[in-house]
Amino acid sequence: MPSQARPLLARLPLLFFALVVAAFAGLMATKTYPYLSFERGIYFLTTKSEETNDNPVFRLGFYVHITTSLVVLVVGLLQFLPFIAARGPLLHRRLGKAYIIGILGLAAPSGLILAYFANGGLVAQVGFTLQCLVWWLTTWRAYRAARQRQWHLHVDWMLRAYAVTLAALALRGESYLMYYLFETKPIETYLTVTWLSWVGNLIVMEVLLELGLGRYFLRQFMSRVSGKLAA
Repeated sequence: MPSQARPLLARLPLLFFALVVAAFAGLMATKTYPYLSFERGIYFLTTKSEETNDNPVFRLGFYVHITTSLVVLVVGLLQFLPFIAARGPLLHRRLGKAYIIGILGLAAPSGLILAYFANGGLVAQVGFTLQCLVWWLTTWRAYRAARQRQWHLHVDWMLRAYAVTLAALALRGESYLMYYLFETKPIETYLTVTWLSWVGNLIVMEVLLELGLGRYFLRQFMSRVSGKLAA
């Protein structure tokens, strides 16, 4: 195989992953848009009681979460793409700030609100609450590592944080497989993916980190921007 073809071949899994996430983000955008009419009795909101739908705290958390979660999903993906890294440290820093502020200030806190009102009782409430806390903490660790110029830790923690960001994708994919392939009951499916969607992602990410995924990103992309990121 020609040496110039090897880097391209090595990036094919990343390209495939990016296309899957981009397709999912597009799908979620089409599903999010109808909610911007602020109607109470549509789609997911029909699963909530009238009292919950009238609760201003729930409504604030819901609309903040569905919008900011979509934004950080896309912004987080951009951080791992080679052509973004090639643009230099300024763009990486700006996208990173948007991602971190989006999670720490908006998406994770609003997720805690939704966790309190979650369907499925205590099992689902605890699952979603821990997910939001882990999401916040992994993102914070990634930010602190960047501020301290510990780039290998920054990359590892950012990958963990993005694994939790991808829980929305995993939840829907796993729900589909469990319900249609294994024919589990709806409540069994829901309670299982409440935990599996983010815990499973973190387990997979830890395996990938052990196999060198963090070192790969640090070597291929972060070397282009890390020298000036915290200047």
